[in-house]
Amino acid sequence: MMRFLALMLLACLVAFVARASAQEFETKAKFGVLMDYESGTILLNKNADERLEPASMAKLMTLAVVFTYIQQGKLSLDDEFFISENAWRTGGAASGGSTMFAELNSQIRVEDLIRSVIIQSGNDAAIALAEGIGGTEQTFSRIANQLAKQIGLNSSHFVNSTGLPDPDQYSTARDLATLARYLIQTFPEFYAIFAEPEFTWNKIRQLNRNSLLETGIGVDGLKTGHTEASGYGEVISAPNDGRRLIAVIHGLETMRERTEEGRKLITWGMRGFELLPVYAKDQVVAYANVYGGKEPNVGLVGKDRIDLFLPKGAENCPVATVTYKGPLRPPVLQGQQVGKLNIFCADVLVQETPLYATATVEDGDLFRKSADAAKHLLLGWLP
Repeated sequence: MMRFLALMLLACLVAFVARASAQEFETKAKFGVLMDYESGTILLNKNADERLEPASMAKLMTLAVVFTYIQQGKLSLDDEFFISENAWRTGGAASGGSTMFAELNSQIRVEDLIRSVIIQSGNDAAIALAEGIGGTEQTFSRIANQLAKQIGLNSSHFVNSTGLPDPDQYSTARDLATLARYLIQTFPEFYAIFAEPEFTWNKIRQLNRNSLLETGIGVDGLKTGHTEASGYGEVISAPNDGRRLIAVIHGLETMRERTEEGRKLITWGMRGFELLPVYAKDQVVAYANVYGGKEPNVGLVGKDRIDLFLPKGAENCPVATVTYKGPLRPPVLQGQQVGKLNIFCADVLVQETPLYATATVEDGDLFRKSADAAKHLLLGWLP
């Protein structure tokens, strides 16, 4: 532990984001993320920040809006929404996509529409929810994008409720994992629906599209997705010895390949690491410079405690860096994510943990700005 902390103190002098090295786990997926749910720590990063077509995984954003409206008392599970011609034609049986086979001009309870979106990936149900809340999918998408910003989905944009292909709709594997974490944290009362094996509505029985639920490894959510252009993908979650893992894979060629790669990734996450507590909750990990701020620096902490996930059998481990885009410019807000703790084993990035500001740092006075300008000239700071 002392060796690790000494390395940490030395590493905290670095202030620029490094490019991730290749990791020891190999997946056929073009995009991949493995996240520790409790801390937000990233254990696998494969093109995690590259844009992807989210396909039906975009329905998780639709559900986030619906659950928010229910939580705020603006919507009830017993409310009924109308199945418009748009919902019926674009998302119904005639469309050839995933559907709950809703009848044109019928009205369906919100609870049934939610179950259809989660279990059957019903496009007609997603559109009915969007139109029921926003009047049109366009208005609903504006609501969804506003919520996405609040959640911290910084690389996502939604233009429909279904995930049907659109060049202006995109996300990233990291954002999808962040969205899954938000749903589990914020709406635990709805999470059990993701593990329900089937849903019968209007005498039509349909099985949950998430084949990982049947593998026996503990997966209990969340959402699959597929289009011809993007391939097969899935947002996955499973409990693990009192903790929880979230995974995202995308860009696979078949449903069978998606199931196998998802199983391999979750199993590796459950069995491939040893857990070592490193920082208690609110314990400062490092300090970041604030250019022209009222205070010269701000402490960085994890959202909760920070645990070290050491790959079993790894050598030259651990080596740590703290990275942030800096120096920071005021105002820096308390709780704002400003950096990452990066853990390397044998020059391989094996863990990324978000770090947050411990306090708010406002704009400094003229003396502080002049002093920092001098540092810029002497030390090469980039404001």
